[in-house]
Amino acid sequence: MRSKAVRTGTRAVLFDFDGTLADTAADLSRALNRLRSARALGALPLEKLRPHASGGARGLIGAGLGILPEHPEYKGLRDAFLEHYADEICVDTCLFPGMPNLLAALEQRGLRWGIVTNKSTNLTWMLVKELGLDARAACVVCGDTTPHLKPHPASLLHAAQELALAPRDCVYLGDDLRDIQAARSAGMRCVAVGWGYGEGLAAWNADAVIERPGDLIEWL
Repeated sequence: MRSKAVRTGTRAVLFDFDGTLADTAADLSRALNRLRSARALGALPLEKLRPHASGGARGLIGAGLGILPEHPEYKGLRDAFLEHYADEICVDTCLFPGMPNLLAALEQRGLRWGIVTNKSTNLTWMLVKELGLDARAACVVCGDTTPHLKPHPASLLHAAQELALAPRDCVYLGDDLRDIQAARSAGMRCVAVGWGYGEGLAAWNADAVIERPGDLIEWL
């Protein structure tokens, strides 16, 4: 018997990476605190930095050092941050609780799943391999795969093309407003996830807000 998900037209589920598929906040925060240490500043607690983890280097450098991309020091700090992060990229990073079961459930139903992230290709693939997902993900689209980052829809449209699917056949999950905006612009259904780093999800105009990975199967 075909699954409910297949009957309703969904043929693939796409995930944002940081804050949606995997909890990367601790390793990202460690990289930021190494920048602070180099400036003789004390480490900031994970709880303070966690809400900014989806913003990557830009979000964390802004939150932890008060330096924005237009600042003349930003590029050097970003390069140092990314170097520190790559050195210890998968110390504490793991799939969110319930995510392994969700991925298995999608596969059992014959639904392909993939990753669409603003993270660079080299960092993304380091993590995908460390987490044992490289042979399972149907596509991995990164921040440098197309000329545009989310909220531009280019990366999501690229993923649909790679899967040979229409955007309407895909669902995208994310924990940041830009994820929902990108999915809307791409013509995909979108789900905001409550276990990630974002706040104020109810105002994002997503098709659904779910609190646990397992809730997706019921929603589909």
